[in-house]
Amino acid sequence: MGGALPALAEAADTNRWILLAQALDDKQHCVGIYHDGKLLYNCEEFDFDAVSATWNYNPIFTQNSTLIASLFVGGKSLNEVCPDFLRHRWEAINARMRAFYKSFSTAKVSLERHCFYDLVPQRFLLEYCEVKNKITEHVIKTYDTPENYDFMRKLVEFTYNIRQQKLNIDYAEIARESHHFKTRNFLKKSKYIKPHISYNIYGTKTGRMTTYKGGFPILTLDSDYRSILKPANDYFVELDYNAAELRVLLGLSGKEQPQDDIHQWNIDNIYRGTGTREEAKKRIFAWLYNPKSKDYLSNRHYSRDEVVQKYFIGQQVTTLFDRTIESDKHHALNYLIQSTTSDLVLSRAFDIANILKGKKSFISFTLHDSIIIDYDDCERETIGELINIFSQTPFGKFKVNVSAGKSYGAMRRIEWIQ
Repeated sequence: MGGALPALAEAADTNRWILLAQALDDKQHCVGIYHDGKLLYNCEEFDFDAVSATWNYNPIFTQNSTLIASLFVGGKSLNEVCPDFLRHRWEAINARMRAFYKSFSTAKVSLERHCFYDLVPQRFLLEYCEVKNKITEHVIKTYDTPENYDFMRKLVEFTYNIRQQKLNIDYAEIARESHHFKTRNFLKKSKYIKPHISYNIYGTKTGRMTTYKGGFPILTLDSDYRSILKPANDYFVELDYNAAELRVLLGLSGKEQPQDDIHQWNIDNIYRGTGTREEAKKRIFAWLYNPKSKDYLSNRHYSRDEVVQKYFIGQQVTTLFDRTIESDKHHALNYLIQSTTSDLVLSRAFDIANILKGKKSFISFTLHDSIIIDYDDCERETIGELINIFSQTPFGKFKVNVSAGKSYGAMRRIEWIQ
């Protein structure tokens, strides 16, 4: 049975009801919950700390002890995990929900500006939330708690906060190029893109995030159009690792981290001083992800085969962050390094976001191996601290590259002396 049962059992042992509740909207200015057959909008007297479980993350449920049921099912929808005894009732309610959304779209009603619960009948909301409660309880009772639940809970909170931030987008930057078909097409599509980044934390099997359709496509944004993104404060600061994936492989091998540029280090210490930096970079990556490549010098130091043997067990790869990935041996190293690198960057982003709480500066978005901070110049004294936090990893201290710019398209590498 499910790994969450001890939490429910604790509630029973203390003679308390297992308290389920659902937020009525995921926007910060729309505060309302469903609990015990009632819709509550004035929630000042409601004991949020007592909530045992809910379906999706919402900051109104502040306690980490409130279980997030959607994290138990790895990104599956309510429809996919609905038990048979609720199936008919849920499908009828869900059909009505789709009809409401279609009517909002036809009438051009903005769900960004309006609270969802103000647009639909209360009777429908009551029925919808009651079935949602029952599915939530079913999931908590029957699914095991994921090994990486704590990490995923931090991630869903982190991505929620980013989704609430409105991007500062200046399309005038590229409007002068609208005579080009490519730019004209981009501007046309932009009319249907929300100025918010909505990450899908289950977008890939390795944990690398994707973005949902309709949100700003930060992960696939053409480099020609990056200049449209401006900071809300004074400038963007980007932190990324020097050769992140190679450093992760070194860490998984139990090797010490070079503090200089890793490609130059490879030339000096592995490749016997031969070749340029670009040649060394091409050589190591050509070897890294090709299991058939027999580069003796590379394999002797990076121990690729030993890493695969250690982490690839029973057609699965299990990472340092407790993420389990189905794989064959051919893809095992790729999945292991890609997943570990992504989660490593996110774990550092969590800590940096905590440091920035209450400040004007904030994390604007993340890429697969970097974070971009919207920086207020009055807080520039904190940059050194954030670089240091980003550099500290379970594999030792990673060399951090720092870039800054007045727009996302104008980022330039800078040397930050700590």
